[in-house]
Amino acid sequence: MGSVIEELRRREAEARAEAGRLRSRIEELSEELASVEERASRLVIAREEVVRVLEGPAAGELAAGQDGTPARKTRHVISRPGVVTVPAWQEGAEASVLPRGHQDLLEVAADAGRPMRAAQFAAAAGLPAGKAKVEGLRSKLKLLAARGWLAEAPGGLFTLPDHAGKAAKPGR
Repeated sequence: MGSVIEELRRREAEARAEAGRLRSRIEELSEELASVEERASRLVIAREEVVRVLEGPAAGELAAGQDGTPARKTRHVISRPGVVTVPAWQEGAEASVLPRGHQDLLEVAADAGRPMRAAQFAAAAGLPAGKAKVEGLRSKLKLLAARGWLAEAPGGLFTLPDHAGKAAKPGR
């Protein structure tokens, strides 16, 4: 009978040792995962900044009234694979000119009726709430704000702009 008890103790000790090794490995993997997610977040932001720069107005292009002459025609942006075109908001513009993902963000802002943070947009749109995803979403919101489709308020809040009573028409 004694040998059975000793065998069970030995197996228990082995199982506890293996559990300790697995906990240690989980901790290492969690640290590695956090590092990779941070790198992915930075790459998303970098890619979206490059897209924003590529889609921006040409260096010599001026808006109407800046130098007293009429506005020049805006350059035609050739869509390249992987590049999302987000045009500047103009009076009478509808959200249907935006990519579907950006239209969805305008709909979330319209439904909310109040300024929201990027994480709140993610939750309301049913998107993942991971740090990298929220940072990518924040970049989209900032792009929409820079192009006049959203207004950015202090504290990282985004809402639909008033446009003197002419708000963008989401979802059309």
